[in-house]
Amino acid sequence: MYFFDDCGALVAKHRGETLRIEPWGKDSLRVRATMFSSFTDYAWALTEEVPITDTTVKIYSPEEWDGDPYIPDGNPVAVIVNGRAKAVVNFAGVISLYKDDKLMLREYYRSYGGTISRGSRCLKLVNREWKGVIGGSDFTLNLKFDANEGEKIFGMGQYQQPYLDMKGNMVELAQRNSQNSVPFMISSWGYGLLWNNPAVGRVTFGKNFTEWIARSTKDMDYWFTVADTPKEIVAAYADVTGHAPMFPENLMGLWQCKLRYRTQAEVLEVAHAYEKEGIKIDQIVIDFFHWTLQGDWKFDKKYWPDVKAMVDELHAMGIKVIVSVWPSVDRKSENFYPMMEQGLLIRTERGADQTYDYQGDCVEIDPFNPATREYVWNVCKKNYYDYGIDAFWLDNSEPDYGVYDFENYRYMDMPALSCSNMYPQMYSRIFYDKMSTMGDGTVVNLLRSCWAGSQKYGNVIWSGDVPSTFQAFYEQLQAGLNIGLAGIPWWTTDIGGFMTDDVNDPDFRQLLIRWYQFAVYSAVFRMHGDRGPYDIPPLDDRDWGGGYLHTGQPNELWSYGEDNYRIMKKYYDIRIEMHDYIRKLYEEAHTNGSPLIRTMFYEFPDDATCWELQDQYMFGDRYLCAPIFALNQFEREVYLPKGSWKLTSTGEIMEGGCKVKVAAPIDYMPVFEKQ
Repeated sequence: MYFFDDCGALVAKHRGETLRIEPWGKDSLRVRATMFSSFTDYAWALTEEVPITDTTVKIYSPEEWDGDPYIPDGNPVAVIVNGRAKAVVNFAGVISLYKDDKLMLREYYRSYGGTISRGSRCLKLVNREWKGVIGGSDFTLNLKFDANEGEKIFGMGQYQQPYLDMKGNMVELAQRNSQNSVPFMISSWGYGLLWNNPAVGRVTFGKNFTEWIARSTKDMDYWFTVADTPKEIVAAYADVTGHAPMFPENLMGLWQCKLRYRTQAEVLEVAHAYEKEGIKIDQIVIDFFHWTLQGDWKFDKKYWPDVKAMVDELHAMGIKVIVSVWPSVDRKSENFYPMMEQGLLIRTERGADQTYDYQGDCVEIDPFNPATREYVWNVCKKNYYDYGIDAFWLDNSEPDYGVYDFENYRYMDMPALSCSNMYPQMYSRIFYDKMSTMGDGTVVNLLRSCWAGSQKYGNVIWSGDVPSTFQAFYEQLQAGLNIGLAGIPWWTTDIGGFMTDDVNDPDFRQLLIRWYQFAVYSAVFRMHGDRGPYDIPPLDDRDWGGGYLHTGQPNELWSYGEDNYRIMKKYYDIRIEMHDYIRKLYEEAHTNGSPLIRTMFYEFPDDATCWELQDQYMFGDRYLCAPIFALNQFEREVYLPKGSWKLTSTGEIMEGGCKVKVAAPIDYMPVFEKQ
């Protein structure tokens, strides 16, 4: 192993591999390695300028080193220190990462001379395993760390599972409908790690070791930071990956949506009905198949004859308009052959040129190509934005492949395996990069997927097409809490879940109310769902255009009976009354990256019980929320951290440091206000 100091960065060379560790923000290090002659120098998620810090690099001779007993005597050792973050590299290239002088992470190495455990040296397991991808120039990378006994791990994005603590979980590093890979983890030990690599792969937070795998890559790249609290770790992460913009005040109320408003007349009818009821909606959403064909990116004039007049009428009511745009282009679309000819669509490595097959024979766009971004924006500007459309619902943004064979797809510069996790971010930038220079510069678009750093591009993320069940509701809380810890503060769900068989089922209506109560105390308050049964006939018998596809049942607040409407109106009023408080939470998201819905330990890191809780959460720093996750449950137990808490239903003041049992009738979700 050969070490040297490269202007404040520690560089090591060993058996064809180059390792580079350098300061990257306060108390943080960026760690990269490659088997090529040079690094790619892709920033990936680390896009922000970082301050110059006082860093020391020291290379110790065998005679000088008397530190970690893990490092055998008689070999050189190198150390880099940036504030409270330290990395030690031994003669075999094994990295140990420290917070102050406490070991946080150590690469897993069980081969000759790399460990003091003599009995395991013949396993020939190395810390960083590079294997060439057959027939290509990239490598598969397998990086292992020793597991830490008693450690809890959070973040990593959004996964549909009932676990908040990711320790013991294997998660796919890939984007799918309702699954968002945002590979930033926070440890209960006081450090954070960003896997700064958009390659498809997986991570296993095992009891015996942690294993990160990239299926096709040129570089290893991760960022390590240390701090005393999760809030400080999230703030440091926002500083290097980007801060969310300030969320507009006129979108902090109700967003109205359903599957699907089929005509201009339907949209206006719903808007005027809300106005008559005295309920202000901030934004109304026009969902999919308002278009002629996928990839035409324009309204079907048969059902949307005067979009400009519709938008003007809605704007006069104080309602903004958001419209669905998909990245799929049907072969029958007017844009298909021009885009295919110019190389603006995803390429397949084998077989037919098809990536998506829902309601058409489609190929999806390649947003990694600047020419694609320009082309799609120009079409959408002409057919949507110039009519006054305010925002875009960038659905299917994973993209939603017909088959998730990532090895069969290729983008402009590299195979999908190498960068596909960044697809939704690049897709969003088709719109953000242009819109942020127009109008008032405030961009808020709705997406189903995201990656590390997506928060800076005006992305509201919703949790995808999840079923309408109490189990799914419970999993959405875990998903929302973890994606917030992964740096995505603007997050929402379909109230009541997306897939409903029968809106008249009283069990579903109870679920809807419980989900709605939760949504009031979350970042974005948005009605949506595919409401069965499908007994509404299509508007015409064409096999294309805005009239042929089915629509769901009504999904307005008054659609579920008088008793439920009364509850929903009561909670709507609560949301509006919290406007100033919600604005404060969005200011925090903008300045320090804090999510609006927070794990209990985010606000109470010194309370050991709070690190165990996953069925209650904090809405900002003031409100402790305890959703109801079971049918016909009308009371529940809630843990109150130390201090005084007011139960919002009765005004009763309770002292914390214990569990309390509270009533939860159907018209009330237990909420405590910190005193």
